[in-house]
Amino acid sequence: MTTQPTREPVEEKPIPSAEHHDELDRKPLEMETAAMGQGLSGYETLGLWETVKAFKMTTFICFMVCFSAATDGYQIGINGNIIANPGFVKQFATQVNDAGEPALSASILSAWSAIMSVGQIIGMTSLAFITDRFGRKISMYWYWLILALSILLESLARKWQVWLVAKIFAGIGVGSLQSTIPAYVTEVAPTRIRGGLLMCYSFWFSIMIVIYVLVPESPAWCVNKGKYDQARKALRRLNYGVQDYDVEQHLQLYILATDHERTVAAEQRAEKWYAIFKGTDGLRTLVASWTLVAQQFIGLTLFSTYASYFFLQAGLDDPFQTTCITSSITLAGGITLVFIADRFGRRLLSCSGTTICWAANVVVGILGVTREVKATNYIFILFACIWNLGLVANGATGWGFIGEISSQRLRPYTAGFAAATSCVAGVIMNVITPYMVNESDWNWGLKTAWFYAGLGLPFTVIIWFLIPETAGRSAAELDELFERKIKPWRFHKTTTATQRTVEGRPECV
Repeated sequence: MTTQPTREPVEEKPIPSAEHHDELDRKPLEMETAAMGQGLSGYETLGLWETVKAFKMTTFICFMVCFSAATDGYQIGINGNIIANPGFVKQFATQVNDAGEPALSASILSAWSAIMSVGQIIGMTSLAFITDRFGRKISMYWYWLILALSILLESLARKWQVWLVAKIFAGIGVGSLQSTIPAYVTEVAPTRIRGGLLMCYSFWFSIMIVIYVLVPESPAWCVNKGKYDQARKALRRLNYGVQDYDVEQHLQLYILATDHERTVAAEQRAEKWYAIFKGTDGLRTLVASWTLVAQQFIGLTLFSTYASYFFLQAGLDDPFQTTCITSSITLAGGITLVFIADRFGRRLLSCSGTTICWAANVVVGILGVTREVKATNYIFILFACIWNLGLVANGATGWGFIGEISSQRLRPYTAGFAAATSCVAGVIMNVITPYMVNESDWNWGLKTAWFYAGLGLPFTVIIWFLIPETAGRSAAELDELFERKIKPWRFHKTTTATQRTVEGRPECV
């Protein structure tokens, strides 16, 4: 009788669930995402207000850092407004006008404005090396000291030469501030609300030193320098109170992005700071600078820097009142941008704002060559206000771009050079604009707007083909889009590795 061999009981394996299949499907996507220097934070699907509520401490810190930029607005705005003040003119006058009244010569006005732009260039280009080596906080302390010195000199000045010295220190301080704060906010702010926080910078344009003592160092800089413990400390402070926040996970995201940028830079032999002029990084520098450079050629010096002086020379009875009106428009526009920048995106705001400014120049230029009627001044004021609305959109997005567009590795250098490029154009405009509007010199009056309409046309056209959408994109995602050479007007329609992982789609669109 033959006996059958005894069979060992077969272990029943559980049938894989749908969730398990999804997990397996996502593994290749996560590996692809990591290869692109990207990763998931776990907060990608939060809405705008949900992000603000989740990251309350980071939002507050970024807001306060932007608030410190009020000194920027003071130093920039004082140039063109105080020179229409009778007491100031009497103190620093070097000539008399046809009516026998004390007046400021165009050469001195040009020197004051030009030397400040030169100072900005010095600050923007030199501070990048300090920032890269010692961090963002040391840079903040440095330019605070320079700005404090400039204000002291302005307060003590009794001769125009002393005011000139004050202006170069003011320029260095403002230039340093302008290239540091947008970069810091870009590195620290949550991606979903980064745009609104960057808009706060242009809104606030002294509690500066108190703010800078309290804010943490940028985690991105810490990782770039291999200071991982300091990065962990900064991440804990920035994200205090965020539910289920994993410091190690987010530290790894920074490391992934930094390592990927270094790998790409090594492959392209672009590891040094001057890589900002080469290849893809060179394109990013051009894009980062374009919006701010464009504003110099669409009338920044005419309608903003020399606003009160221009209104006075144009024949308005109360130039300060008009300046207050345009400033109020700017204030209201700035507040609005904070709330809509992340919802509507930066590209549309930048391009349309620049176009609005150019169109306003055309209208004001037409007023300058037509017969003056009772309504001329009202139309002039209306389009000066419209110009200011356009500049709010241009300026706010422009300062955001110098931080957002650059790679994390080269951000201090790209931001500094991009901002400095606009100041180079500013030096030229600050020299010639007083001559154009001064009734004792060229006396172009409202016709000066034609000069800016002509210069600004190519910048206005090109901006629509050059500026990409950055809203909702992490620094690593922007790296991918630039590396793939996506057309700027298609950035917002292109799916990145991070998006594919979140959505579970392997295809590349």
